[in-house]
Amino acid sequence: MRDALTTAPNDLQYFDHILQHLQQARGFDFSAYKRPSLMRRVLRRMQAVGTSTYEAYYDHLQLHEAEFSALFNTILINVTGFFRDPDVWEYLRTDVLPRTFAHRSPEEPFRVWSAGCASGQEAYTMLLLLAELLGPEAVRDCVKVYATDADEEALNEARLATYSDGQVEGVPPDLLEKYFDRSGTSYTIRRDLRRSVIFGRHDLLQDAPISGVDLLMCRNTLMYFNADAQERILARFFFSLNPAGHILLGRAEMLFSHPTMFTAVDLKRRLFTVARRTGHSEKLFLLAQTGREASGHAMTVESRLREAAFESDRAPQIVINADGAVVAANAPARDRFGLSTDDVGRFIGDLDVAYRPVDLKAAVEKAIQTREEVTLREVPSRIGDEPRRFTVAVTPLFDDAQTIIGARATYVDVTEVKSLQLQLQQSRQELETAYEELQTTNDELETTNEELQSTVEELETTNEELQSTNDELETMNEELQSTNEKLQAMNDELRSRSTELNSANAFLESVFASLRSALIVVDKDFRIQVWNERSADLWGVRPDEAEGTHLLDLDVGFDVPELRQSVREVINGTSDHRELTVSGNNRRGRPILCRITIGPLRRFDPTAHGAILLIDEESTPAA
Repeated sequence: MRDALTTAPNDLQYFDHILQHLQQARGFDFSAYKRPSLMRRVLRRMQAVGTSTYEAYYDHLQLHEAEFSALFNTILINVTGFFRDPDVWEYLRTDVLPRTFAHRSPEEPFRVWSAGCASGQEAYTMLLLLAELLGPEAVRDCVKVYATDADEEALNEARLATYSDGQVEGVPPDLLEKYFDRSGTSYTIRRDLRRSVIFGRHDLLQDAPISGVDLLMCRNTLMYFNADAQERILARFFFSLNPAGHILLGRAEMLFSHPTMFTAVDLKRRLFTVARRTGHSEKLFLLAQTGREASGHAMTVESRLREAAFESDRAPQIVINADGAVVAANAPARDRFGLSTDDVGRFIGDLDVAYRPVDLKAAVEKAIQTREEVTLREVPSRIGDEPRRFTVAVTPLFDDAQTIIGARATYVDVTEVKSLQLQLQQSRQELETAYEELQTTNDELETTNEELQSTVEELETTNEELQSTNDELETMNEELQSTNEKLQAMNDELRSRSTELNSANAFLESVFASLRSALIVVDKDFRIQVWNERSADLWGVRPDEAEGTHLLDLDVGFDVPELRQSVREVINGTSDHRELTVSGNNRRGRPILCRITIGPLRRFDPTAHGAILLIDEESTPAA
């Protein structure tokens, strides 16, 4: 079979047809998943059904409706377990959860979202930790665990909350005894705790995220999505979490490229917390990433760029509307003047920034009245113990109809500029003399900078390739683990069948040994299949010597032509049953008279596959 990753281009179009077919049949869009991983999973199903090309497998899908479910379940890898990665759960138990609940009221609700929960083990693991920390009654009253997945079959298994001996191996014995009910070889989570877990089907890319979450677990799920889909999912997660909420990812997943949304708490264990929200403008920007609308208008790429430029400007800026209310303040303004997100919407006159370091309220009113920019130069201020000077520019803002809608105050730090101007005047002569040397040095520096930039880009590319390779390896590891679990289940089933077969064989042996008649079973070629103990007693031939031997090659002292003819008639179907009495000799050489009953050996059809001979010794013939 050809490798799916190197399939001819004219066959690859059928791979896209397969994905479209899945979306139409199951309503699930796999286009956001990493393509190499998808191709490996589809290839596995192709091997299972014996097709060698995507085109052939596409035809197979159209002809066999049941194959959709098999392919869907193959693509959605459900590998999970109780207390998977024990050091992560120990860190949550001993550090994160105690620290979280130390600052919470016992009656305050605590919400957990397990995204990509598969068969539910991780959601129940968190429930066990919370039950140990807070007590079962507090968990029932205050804790809600929302467990979601795209695979409905896995969710049905999770709702049962019943697991085998092998599946609960990771649960500590004391927790297993305390929170599970045992029935035979299976264990079920206590009913009173199960009520705190709500399972539901959820598409991370299409369905609305769960809000007000204190702890979000999404382990080894993001790595299956491409970069664009990861961006969209993480933006949704950002809005799901409360300001002090945490997000727990899998070993192969990182958030290096999202510092504005998440901050690392423990990088090794992949635990992150929500970064400090910087204001209404950032909220609009991130909300646009989720595909929603903010204030009735979806943010365009251009508006997002303007918001990003506003936030990244080094000069503190404050935007006030025509009514004197603060609309926005960028990050430097918030840091410099102690503003917060709660100050957005407040009247400028109620804030300290309206009067320090300058009478901003009066400047705003003047700019709005005169419709011209008001500039306040070299305003003294202090940053800590260091004296600084600012130039404050208050600029009126107009809409398309030239109506004033507000004003923008920009604080430009001119302390360094003034100092540099003095130094520039003192050094002008020296700079003119050294200009040529500086120009040469500058050219060399630019060349070096370009080389360094090229090296940095190569390193970034290499890092992305390594991260992608790591994701692929983690995915393959999940697939291998899934396959191993299936093989283990098959081995258990085979072991059970072998035990049943041995029991059946032992039962048949006991039946054969208990017969008072000699029993001989032969196949169509007269090869002996069964030779019981009574037969061995009559003619002194052990079963291991007789079985596999031609019946007529044994020296049993019978009339061979008559016996051969009777057996052949039964095997050929000429006669359904034959009885005859023949004389012969037993193992001691004494003459005996035997009644032989011959019947056909049938299996699951009326055709005879051999013959069964029952031999009873009637008497010893007269000499």
